[in-house]
Amino acid sequence: QVRLVESGGGSVQPGGSLRLSCEASGFTRGITAMGWFRQAPGKERDFVARIVLNGGTTNYVDSGKGRFTISRDNGKYTVFLQMSNLKPEDTALYYCNAIGVQHLSAFNYWGQGTQVTVSS
Repeated sequence: QVRLVESGGGSVQPGGSLRLSCEASGFTRGITAMGWFRQAPGKERDFVARIVLNGGTTNYVDSGKGRFTISRDNGKYTVFLQMSNLKPEDTALYYCNAIGVQHLSAFNYWGQGTQVTVSS
């Protein structure tokens, strides 16, 4: 079992910045990648960013390239999503995600979500 706890959401004006954090606990040694997804009201949950823990490879949604940066606290199972130049369309509930393997079976865990609202 892996538990994910997000923090750092809030309300900002367009052009502002926010930093989301996600701390994993439990069976963390099985985690291979951690990332962020978001879900706006009435829409599906979409990929935002991911970091592979072994090696640090990162991937981003096209709309986040150049504005979002995902990073990891070295030695810890904590990831950050630094978001800058935020736009109203970034408004959503942001979920932390962890994938990995335990006992030869893949797992996929989600946090409870943290709200990001971008509005003037």
